[in-house]
Amino acid sequence: MEISVIRQPVVDDLQAVDRLILRRLESDVVLVNQIGHYIVSSGGKRLRPLAVLLGARACGYSEAKHIDMAAVVEFIHTATLLHDDVVDGSNLRRSRDTANAVWGNEASVLVGDFLYSRAFEMMVEVNNMRIMDVMSHATNRIAEGEVMQLLNCHDPDTTEDRYMEVIRRKTATLFEAGTRIGAVLANSPAPTEQAMALYGQSLGIAFQLVDDALDYNASDEQLGKNIGDDLAEGKPTLPIIRAIEIGTDEQRKLLRVAIESGGRENIDAVAAAIASTKSIDYTVELARKYAETAQASLTALPASAERAALAQLADFAVHRTY
Repeated sequence: MEISVIRQPVVDDLQAVDRLILRRLESDVVLVNQIGHYIVSSGGKRLRPLAVLLGARACGYSEAKHIDMAAVVEFIHTATLLHDDVVDGSNLRRSRDTANAVWGNEASVLVGDFLYSRAFEMMVEVNNMRIMDVMSHATNRIAEGEVMQLLNCHDPDTTEDRYMEVIRRKTATLFEAGTRIGAVLANSPAPTEQAMALYGQSLGIAFQLVDDALDYNASDEQLGKNIGDDLAEGKPTLPIIRAIEIGTDEQRKLLRVAIESGGRENIDAVAAAIASTKSIDYTVELARKYAETAQASLTALPASAERAALAQLADFAVHRTY
């Protein structure tokens, strides 16, 4: 399923979001404008704002505040990318140099802070305390996930449960908050709001599982960043955690050393161990189960083009190659 087809029911809304993002990026500090425009305009799938828009429309929302909240979610996501790239020492994202590679770590962190604060300014303007509650808790939970991931780095004893808790917080939380907000804006009953939250959380988990699988079985050109970045940073993601769990003694020793030391020196041998243990298949199969959970939650909504697009979005999250 092409992402352009999934976007079709809300294509006008997406264009409105893009216009709003460009307008709200404006600052009288030149460097803020430069870095903000650089990273926001650098491509990306815009899946999080898309989920907000589709979720709101699928819940029957017919006004315009979902445009603001979709932009808020994209600003928060972009802020996390700026901070992540500094923490991880990344130099390539979306097939372009990262902002920290161009302007330095200090500027990237500070502009990330600007995007966070601009997002909260925009939330205040929406004037809905329930939305403020959802988004403030989500932002806090994302930060906790970042810290938990840092604690897992270079630790070959990281378990699947610890890894899953990181991606629930770090990635799935913003998807969950975005789709929940769609229901909140539409004044949906509590069961519908919970169903939309489950959809977003499950979608986010599926998305991150596939992202981590692609780090070992895509190309730099497909992925838009360096293959093996997770290994280079000493991040124990599910493909390598699973391979350590079921691999041979020799494979386990190789993989443990690779996580402890980081770097890409043994990427070929690591990839071979992951392939021979079918750890990519294991990861993608788990992603597929979460995508099915996301799709099943949509039965709480009436049939519509937007609901169908949300189901297709869950499929896209699993079957994409970038």
